[in-house]
Amino acid sequence: MRLTRRKLLAAAAASPVLAAGLPGGSFAAAPALPLADPRAAGFDPARLKAHSDDLQALVDKGQLAGVTTLAARKGKVIHFETRGLADVETGAPARPDTIWRIASMTKPVVGVAMMQLWEKGLWKLDDPVARHIPEFAGLKVKAPDGSLVPQASPMTMAQLMSHTAGFDVSAGYAQAGLRSGDLKEMIRRLSALPLAAQPGTDWRYGPSVDIQGYLVERLSGERLDDYLRRHIFDPLKMTDTGFHVPPEKAPRVARIHTYKEGRIVAGPPQVIPVTPPVFLSGGGGLLSTAGDYFRFAQALLDGGVLEGTRVLKPETVRLMRRSVLAPGLTVDLYGPSQAGVGFGLDFAVIEDPVAAATPHGKDTFYWGGAFGTWFWIDPTNDVVFVGMIQNLNGSIPGAGTPNLREITPRRLYAALGT
Repeated sequence: MRLTRRKLLAAAAASPVLAAGLPGGSFAAAPALPLADPRAAGFDPARLKAHSDDLQALVDKGQLAGVTTLAARKGKVIHFETRGLADVETGAPARPDTIWRIASMTKPVVGVAMMQLWEKGLWKLDDPVARHIPEFAGLKVKAPDGSLVPQASPMTMAQLMSHTAGFDVSAGYAQAGLRSGDLKEMIRRLSALPLAAQPGTDWRYGPSVDIQGYLVERLSGERLDDYLRRHIFDPLKMTDTGFHVPPEKAPRVARIHTYKEGRIVAGPPQVIPVTPPVFLSGGGGLLSTAGDYFRFAQALLDGGVLEGTRVLKPETVRLMRRSVLAPGLTVDLYGPSQAGVGFGLDFAVIEDPVAAATPHGKDTFYWGGAFGTWFWIDPTNDVVFVGMIQNLNGSIPGAGTPNLREITPRRLYAALGT
């Protein structure tokens, strides 16, 4: 089914599927996510509506296909809205239970798995990575002149969890076929390659969390998908999260979109994983819903527990959101270093909101995904936010996707009074 642009915009404008305590709400939230009055949580409903209007305008202008946003304060969901289309080619509307590819929002989930194993005493932050992955013993470092030199000090587990272990950025392994087999094959291939930097000296966003996925398997004796299901998804009642979706849920998976002449269009042909993939990417392989990911984030905001079920100790969560970067080392994802931002254990951390030029509270920890999904956990203001879209290069500034990661916090915190 192919729709004209006029019909697409009409469908998107006519189908803002809302589940929020705001005027115009028309879709009931799932029973597990009852909605609270925004005013009771300190939000001004009129100003919160400005956030909704911004998103609706982006849908109406054809700059977004569909978008879901969810905000909660003090454990109460005060905003849950879905607007636009899950697939501009078929006209299928986005819904609160739409399933999205969350890409690198997988990383914090695997980080929690790692820290569960840390709590069991199976590894320590200052352990050499080679203690747990013997294949990495003696890895050389490629020096600026191209020569191979020894590591000045062995890469540690803390460095692995903060993207400073010395591995290159993902693009540096484009020809290495790291994902052409299973996780053990990835380790074999990486063990034949030099590090790109001395451990602890540079922040590079590469295969570190895929490696952590392998470590979860090695330390627990379980497949990564099985471990996450048994120890995180089932306990937190994240019923729609995994590395694949059952065939009956496939129609709920959002289409990946892209841009043509500044307008949203369907992306590549839809490929939906309905069986477990061979390569279980701890760095980016999960699919989830806004409601599921909210449950994960809220558990962390509440110190590792949700509805009486504990997945981490409070002190472990605090450890994860404390930057472990060496003095002077900065996060550098898309170009200029990010002032005021540190990096903990699989989370970025806002250490100085003024320097970071952000309305988020101090100690907010967060991340996002390559298709534009984003979230944050703000312990200072007791706020959780989850946002879902599905665009190629959706997280790259200037690649076509509106900068939702700046728009949404600006509007949300402007609506927060006390």
